[in-house]
Amino acid sequence: MHGLNFYEYKTYTQKFNQKINLIVSKINEKYPDVNKTDLVEILNNTTSENNYLLREYGIDLEKDSLILENDNYFLKFIILNISLIIILSILLLLIFFKYNNLKDKELQKITKYIEEINNRNYKLDIDENTEDELSILKNEIYKITVMLKETAENSMQDKINLKDSLSNISHQLKTPLTSITIMLDNILENPNMENSIKNGFIKDIKRQIVNINFLVVSLLKLSKFDACSVHFVNKEEYIENILNYSIENVSALCDLKNIKINIKGDKNIKISCDFKWQVEAITNILKNCVEYSYENSKIDIYYEENKMYSKIEIKDYGTGIDKEDIQHIFERFYKGKHSSNESIGIGLALSKSIIEKDNGHIIVESEINKGTTFTIKYFY
Repeated sequence: MHGLNFYEYKTYTQKFNQKINLIVSKINEKYPDVNKTDLVEILNNTTSENNYLLREYGIDLEKDSLILENDNYFLKFIILNISLIIILSILLLLIFFKYNNLKDKELQKITKYIEEINNRNYKLDIDENTEDELSILKNEIYKITVMLKETAENSMQDKINLKDSLSNISHQLKTPLTSITIMLDNILENPNMENSIKNGFIKDIKRQIVNINFLVVSLLKLSKFDACSVHFVNKEEYIENILNYSIENVSALCDLKNIKINIKGDKNIKISCDFKWQVEAITNILKNCVEYSYENSKIDIYYEENKMYSKIEIKDYGTGIDKEDIQHIFERFYKGKHSSNESIGIGLALSKSIIEKDNGHIIVESEINKGTTFTIKYFY
């Protein structure tokens, strides 16, 4: 528009100057004595004197144009300006309708995406890289879709885990309960049973009840971890105290197999942890070591610290663990090839949960017939 106005101004000026030039030329022809300076002054004079002279010719300077050609150009420019305004308005309307149409289509897409999500279809690729409002909305829907997809997958996995856990628990309880039932039936059906046989049955029943009690207690503890309802009371505790209490818990098992436990490390080393739970974790690891140890052997415990972490190594010299069992050893209810009949396969899973809760990490290395080493690192 500015370019058109400038062109309009130049056209008017050119035509006006041409007419003035003709007038000045005629004056010079008829009146050669007229001074050119006077003519220039007259042309540049801003006063409105002698306007009445043109009125005698029917020309009103306030309303009429002296140059008819400029009137024609003015009309043309008016028409051109109006045409341009109409064209621009139409273009703006077209752009507006086009934009609204695109918006409507995008809103329909978003509505369809939401319907798909409501139908639990989370396999949608609606990621956007642009920055307009609808694209931002689609990006947010995409994030929600990813989150819902993960939630759905986790929920399905939780159901599978729950099913597997219930199946494992049922299996773990079924065997000792069946044994107890059979032994009790034998005792009840044979009132004249010899005392030695009866006492053997009673001891077996007690052992099975102890196993069931351990299973139930361990499951309750694990369920607390799963529900994130375990509240750790962390304090600075000496590693040596944790180890001594843990060793005391397995002392009876060690006596049965004549296994000696040796401890080596700086007595001043501390870690920030919940004392009771860490004793539980170390106790379960020591039980596993005793289970896989040969009779009349030993278990070595070494602990140290550096600038990054405190470390505890627990090493037995027993049967070792098969390579295919190593990767599953911390899984719930997993029992290796050389596990004893009394093994439930839940203690190490509980130990791992406890250690990781206290910002720790546990790994295991083993070699058949040479022993197993558990390495625990507590990071600062």
